[in-house]
Amino acid sequence: MAAEATSWQKEQVSRAYVHVLATQGGYTICDWNVDKDGVDVTLRSRGLMVDVQLKCTQSPRVVRGGYSFDLDVETYDKLRDPERSAPGHLALLIVPPDIGCWVTHQPESIVLACHGYWASLQGMGKANSRVTTAISLPEHQSLTVKAMGTMFDAARRLLNGFAREVD
Repeated sequence: MAAEATSWQKEQVSRAYVHVLATQGGYTICDWNVDKDGVDVTLRSRGLMVDVQLKCTQSPRVVRGGYSFDLDVETYDKLRDPERSAPGHLALLIVPPDIGCWVTHQPESIVLACHGYWASLQGMGKANSRVTTAISLPEHQSLTVKAMGTMFDAARRLLNGFAREVD
Protein backbone atom coordinates (compact mmCIF):
# COMPACT_ATOMS: atom_id res chain seq x y z
CA MET A 1 0.00 0.00 0.00
CA ALA A 2 1.33 3.46 -0.94
CA ALA A 3 2.22 5.81 1.90
CA GLU A 4 0.40 9.15 1.52
CA ALA A 5 2.71 12.10 2.13
CA THR A 6 1.81 14.90 4.48
CA SER A 7 1.36 18.48 3.33
CA TRP A 8 4.74 19.54 4.71
CA GLN A 9 6.54 16.67 2.94
CA LYS A 10 5.01 17.72 -0.38
CA GLU A 11 5.98 21.33 0.26
CA GLN A 12 9.57 20.39 1.06
CA VAL A 13 10.08 18.21 -2.02
CA SER A 14 8.63 21.03 -4.16
CA ARG A 15 11.10 23.49 -2.65
CA ALA A 16 13.99 21.06 -3.18
CA TYR A 17 13.03 20.57 -6.85
CA VAL A 18 12.88 24.33 -7.50
CA HIS A 19 16.13 24.92 -5.59
CA VAL A 20 17.96 22.39 -7.75
CA LEU A 21 16.68 23.95 -10.99
CA ALA A 22 17.44 27.50 -9.81
CA THR A 23 20.95 26.48 -8.78
CA GLN A 24 21.59 24.82 -12.13
CA GLY A 25 20.32 27.92 -13.96
CA GLY A 26 22.43 30.30 -11.89
CA TYR A 27 19.40 31.98 -10.32
CA THR A 28 19.16 32.99 -6.70
CA ILE A 29 16.14 31.94 -4.72
CA CYS A 30 14.37 33.41 -1.76
CA ASP A 31 12.15 31.22 0.40
CA TRP A 32 9.32 32.97 2.17
CA ASN A 33 8.54 31.59 5.60
CA VAL A 34 5.10 33.23 5.49
CA ASP A 35 2.88 32.68 2.44
CA LYS A 36 0.97 35.98 2.91
CA ASP A 37 1.19 37.07 -0.73
CA GLY A 38 0.51 33.71 -2.37
CA VAL A 39 4.23 33.24 -3.01
CA ASP A 40 6.39 30.38 -1.73
CA VAL A 41 9.62 31.30 -3.52
CA THR A 42 10.98 34.23 -5.50
CA LEU A 43 13.61 33.65 -8.16
CA ARG A 44 16.08 36.41 -9.04
CA SER A 45 18.28 36.99 -12.04
CA ARG A 46 20.25 40.23 -12.45
CA GLY A 47 17.61 42.33 -10.72
CA LEU A 48 14.61 40.62 -12.30
CA MET A 49 12.24 38.70 -10.04
CA VAL A 50 9.72 35.91 -10.58
CA ASP A 51 7.23 34.81 -7.91
CA VAL A 52 6.14 31.18 -7.66
CA GLN A 53 3.43 29.43 -5.70
CA LEU A 54 4.41 25.77 -5.24
CA LYS A 55 1.93 22.90 -5.14
CA CYS A 56 2.56 19.17 -5.07
CA THR A 57 0.31 16.20 -5.68
CA GLN A 58 0.51 12.42 -5.64
CA SER A 59 -2.69 12.16 -7.67
CA PRO A 60 -2.74 14.71 -10.48
CA ARG A 61 -5.89 15.47 -12.42
CA VAL A 62 -4.99 14.58 -16.00
CA VAL A 63 -6.75 16.56 -18.71
CA ARG A 64 -6.28 16.59 -22.45
CA GLY A 65 -2.82 17.99 -23.15
CA GLY A 66 -1.65 18.20 -19.55
CA TYR A 67 -2.92 18.64 -16.04
CA SER A 68 -5.41 20.74 -14.11
CA PHE A 69 -5.03 21.99 -10.56
CA ASP A 70 -7.68 23.66 -8.39
CA LEU A 71 -6.02 26.73 -6.86
CA ASP A 72 -7.77 28.68 -4.14
CA VAL A 73 -9.20 31.95 -5.49
CA GLU A 74 -7.45 34.13 -2.90
CA THR A 75 -4.02 32.93 -4.05
CA TYR A 76 -5.08 33.04 -7.70
CA ASP A 77 -6.12 36.69 -7.34
CA LYS A 78 -2.80 37.60 -5.71
CA LEU A 79 -0.78 35.92 -8.47
CA ARG A 80 -2.81 37.33 -11.37
CA ASP A 81 -2.87 40.92 -10.07
CA PRO A 82 -1.86 43.18 -13.00
CA GLU A 83 -0.10 45.58 -10.61
CA ARG A 84 2.45 42.99 -9.46
CA SER A 85 6.07 44.03 -9.92
CA ALA A 86 7.10 40.39 -10.41
CA PRO A 87 4.99 38.03 -12.53
CA GLY A 88 3.12 35.37 -10.56
CA HIS A 89 3.32 31.69 -11.49
CA LEU A 90 1.93 28.39 -10.29
CA ALA A 91 4.28 25.41 -10.24
CA LEU A 92 2.82 21.94 -9.77
CA LEU A 93 5.12 19.10 -8.81
CA ILE A 94 3.86 15.58 -9.44
CA VAL A 95 5.33 12.84 -7.28
CA PRO A 96 4.74 9.07 -7.21
CA PRO A 97 1.83 7.81 -5.10
CA ASP A 98 4.24 6.06 -2.70
CA ILE A 99 6.54 8.45 -0.82
CA GLY A 100 9.09 5.64 -0.59
CA CYS A 101 9.61 5.94 -4.36
CA TRP A 102 10.33 9.70 -4.40
CA VAL A 103 14.10 9.34 -4.02
CA THR A 104 16.42 6.70 -5.39
CA HIS A 105 19.92 6.51 -3.93
CA GLN A 106 22.58 5.41 -6.39
CA PRO A 107 26.34 5.14 -5.82
CA GLU A 108 27.07 8.48 -7.50
CA SER A 109 23.73 10.26 -7.40
CA ILE A 110 20.38 10.82 -5.83
CA VAL A 111 17.47 10.76 -8.27
CA LEU A 112 14.18 12.54 -7.58
CA ALA A 113 11.28 10.65 -9.15
CA CYS A 114 9.09 13.64 -9.87
CA HIS A 115 8.30 16.17 -12.55
CA GLY A 116 6.86 19.64 -12.55
CA TYR A 117 4.76 21.91 -14.71
CA TRP A 118 4.12 25.64 -14.57
CA ALA A 119 1.60 28.25 -15.60
CA SER A 120 1.83 32.02 -15.69
CA LEU A 121 -1.08 33.64 -13.88
CA GLN A 122 -0.04 37.25 -14.51
CA GLY A 123 -2.97 39.18 -15.97
CA MET A 124 -5.38 36.21 -16.03
CA GLY A 125 -9.13 36.91 -15.82
CA LYS A 126 -11.38 36.85 -12.78
CA ALA A 127 -12.19 33.41 -11.36
CA ASN A 128 -15.64 31.97 -12.02
CA SER A 129 -15.90 30.62 -8.48
CA ARG A 130 -15.44 32.00 -4.97
CA VAL A 131 -13.50 29.02 -3.64
CA THR A 132 -11.16 27.51 -6.25
CA THR A 133 -10.37 27.92 -9.91
CA ALA A 134 -8.95 25.29 -12.25
CA ILE A 135 -5.51 26.14 -13.58
CA SER A 136 -4.36 24.44 -16.76
CA LEU A 137 -0.77 23.24 -16.73
CA PRO A 138 0.01 22.15 -20.30
CA GLU A 139 2.15 19.09 -20.83
CA HIS A 140 4.61 21.16 -22.91
CA GLN A 141 5.24 23.55 -19.98
CA SER A 142 7.56 21.34 -17.96
CA LEU A 143 9.23 23.08 -15.05
CA THR A 144 12.86 23.15 -16.16
CA VAL A 145 15.79 25.55 -16.12
CA LYS A 146 14.78 26.65 -19.62
CA ALA A 147 11.23 27.32 -18.36
CA MET A 148 12.66 29.55 -15.64
CA GLY A 149 14.40 31.51 -18.38
CA THR A 150 11.02 31.92 -20.09
CA MET A 151 9.59 33.23 -16.81
CA PHE A 152 12.38 35.80 -16.63
CA ASP A 153 11.67 36.84 -20.22
CA ALA A 154 8.09 37.61 -19.12
CA ALA A 155 9.42 39.56 -16.13
CA ARG A 156 11.62 41.59 -18.49
CA ARG A 157 8.61 42.39 -20.73
CA LEU A 158 6.59 43.40 -17.66
CA LEU A 159 9.39 45.65 -16.43
CA ASN A 160 9.78 47.25 -19.87
CA GLY A 161 6.02 47.87 -19.97
CA PHE A 162 6.22 49.63 -16.59
CA ALA A 163 9.18 51.68 -17.79
CA ARG A 164 7.23 52.90 -20.83
CA GLU A 165 4.30 53.92 -18.59
CA VAL A 166 6.62 56.03 -16.41
CA ASP A 167 8.15 57.89 -19.37
